[in-house]
Amino acid sequence: MGFYLLKIQEIRVDSQTVHRPRNKNLGLLELIAIALGGMVGGGIFTILGISVAMIGNLTPIAILIGGLIASLAAYSYVKLGIYYKDEGATYSFYKFTYPDSKFAASAIGWLVIFGYISTLALYAYTFAAYVISATAYAENIWFRKGLAILVIAIFTLINIISVKGMGKIEDLMVYSKLIILTFISIILIQHGQTDMGTFFQNVTKDAQDISITNILIIASITFVAYEGFQLVINAVNEMEQPERNIPRAIYSAIGLAILIYVIIAVGALFAIPVEDIVENQEFALAAGAGDALGSLGTNLVILGAVLATSSAISGTLFGASRQMAVVAKDGYFPQILSHRKKTVPINAIIAMAIISSILILLGGLKLILEFGSITFLLVSVLMAVANFKIRKKTKSSTTLTLLSIIGLLMGGVLILYYEFTTNLDQMLYIIALYILLSLLAWIFSKIKSTSKIS
Repeated sequence: MGFYLLKIQEIRVDSQTVHRPRNKNLGLLELIAIALGGMVGGGIFTILGISVAMIGNLTPIAILIGGLIASLAAYSYVKLGIYYKDEGATYSFYKFTYPDSKFAASAIGWLVIFGYISTLALYAYTFAAYVISATAYAENIWFRKGLAILVIAIFTLINIISVKGMGKIEDLMVYSKLIILTFISIILIQHGQTDMGTFFQNVTKDAQDISITNILIIASITFVAYEGFQLVINAVNEMEQPERNIPRAIYSAIGLAILIYVIIAVGALFAIPVEDIVENQEFALAAGAGDALGSLGTNLVILGAVLATSSAISGTLFGASRQMAVVAKDGYFPQILSHRKKTVPINAIIAMAIISSILILLGGLKLILEFGSITFLLVSVLMAVANFKIRKKTKSSTTLTLLSIIGLLMGGVLILYYEFTTNLDQMLYIIALYILLSLLAWIFSKIKSTSKIS
């Protein structure tokens, strides 16, 4: 497990002080890598095609707005993370802020964990799609699903064996993928069929033809591509100087994600006809790089996508499993999921891997993508509301916190409007899934109420 430096951590929970050992394995670079690993995954490749189909050359603007929405969500997470210093993050923040609401705490736990599980399935499926994209198995759906499950199994083992090893691997994958994707995007801009003047003319034309509502819908859907910055807080027991490193890691990661997403979108629009991006969707960047650089360009994009999805899988398993263990320890998941070896929640990691693999087998990844977007927007609204309640204790700006609540609520409403007007059946499936998760949360909250679990 590597060398551990142990010290006692004091966690403020209103009037209580909790003492917890901290294993300081992760520095700022590892924390930024965990956040970027969770963010720069399969989401941007899938969203690119959807965005260009709706708003064309305005896609970079929508991506930028989506990053600003993510920054609003991050504000409350940072403030609550510094105040509570608890690896349960989203779940723990709500539980501590509203201690008398067992069902609400249970529901938050179930929603956020299954949000992470859905994104884990999305990342693994996208990983497999890129790995086999240039082979004879590209259209074999079951080979793709098998490979997706295999990569989850590999990173499950890595997360179980060594926290420090996971952090170093995450560093390598994240910073390598950023370099590769940025390099490819710049090459596409330089060698594309569109020059800067024509691009801005296309942007101006689209701005006249496309409604602001559609731009904001895409910006809201893009939120799932920024989901993952919260994973930094799950590592609070394994980081150095959380008061300093939580905000630095989260805001740095969001800024870098915005930059890389905008560069990718501009590069794609410079080199690839809009109709080809819409048709090929997540493979569009690879096709465009192939036209500009031949097979080398295609292979570099595939490598970048594989690194992106791999680091997202690893980072999500790391952070979300720790949150699942906290929820289980409180009695809202089966108690067996709270078991740890040192600080590693082995059973929670394995459970997340199994459930995400089941989701991959069942299919419906577009449904999973939309479910993830709505879920994390909803949960982020609740975090902003919680931060508003204790804003004096967290030393938060009333104006910024209210702005966060309004912006995030607007994003959630826009996605629901989009689903209602374009795919009512999918919206009904999402509602059914929320009902199922709420029922399970209610059952466990009742079990907790009638048991001796404190």
